[in-house]
Amino acid sequence: MAAQLSNPVTEMRLGVDELRGYLQSRLAGMSSSEADVLRLVIDDPRFAAEATTAELAKRAGVSPPTVVRAARAAGFDGFADLKLGLAYARGSARFFTPPRTLDSSSTPAEVVVMVMDGGRRSLSAAEGILDPAAIDDAAERISASSRVIVVGAGTSAAVALDIAFRLTTVGIAAMNISDHMSALVGARLLGEGDVVLAFSATGRTPHTLSVCDAATSSGASLVAVTNQAQSPLALLADVSLAVGGDDLDDQMAAASSRLAHLAVADAIVSLVALRSPDRVRTAERAGTDLP
Repeated sequence: MAAQLSNPVTEMRLGVDELRGYLQSRLAGMSSSEADVLRLVIDDPRFAAEATTAELAKRAGVSPPTVVRAARAAGFDGFADLKLGLAYARGSARFFTPPRTLDSSSTPAEVVVMVMDGGRRSLSAAEGILDPAAIDDAAERISASSRVIVVGAGTSAAVALDIAFRLTTVGIAAMNISDHMSALVGARLLGEGDVVLAFSATGRTPHTLSVCDAATSSGASLVAVTNQAQSPLALLADVSLAVGGDDLDDQMAAASSRLAHLAVADAIVSLVALRSPDRVRTAERAGTDLP
């Protein structure tokens, strides 16, 4: 696959955490062997920055051409270009620190530090790879929409509920439908000028995908917020906002992703509000007598 950027790190001025998020966001669209290469780069970037193509291939258990293909699939011109990106990131901040793991012996202080550190990494990664023009496009579609349905399942459900409420406070007719069958029917009733805003860390949640597919089939626009730029949800979307993020396990991954998704939601709501101050004032008046 031809590279679309001469070097994503230097072009986008990615630092350490941003590069980690960028590489994570590219995994979903790769073959398993290419993904193995990229995970090795993420897990041991110091080795990757100093290794030859043959050395990296041997450790990853793949062929040297696969290393080159993986680098190109990640948006680089080749493995040498990826190494240049690693060197740039290494010079811009402290080098990669592997995420720490918690176990039954972890102290409360260690738990707090890891949770906070995971959140910082997630937000930093999102800031580094998000396209402001894409966020502006998402805000424009939502601002001009007739109806907005916000969807998310599992840990993304809370994010969907939050932004649906916040969009109504700036004058957008938004709703979050938690029941899957009701959401499907609602999506099928949408049309041109309507928007579905979907949140999914993996971009592969079956319930979320089915609602989004129904909405796009009916002519609605789809704005997707996900960790993976090449996930099914991202590829289905009219506007894809990939936030990347650390490849942490279970609850830690869910918490970190949720923070990044909420930050993106905040940016969208802010842009929508700035587009129409009069509509915001009308919404504020509608809520003045609420308890």
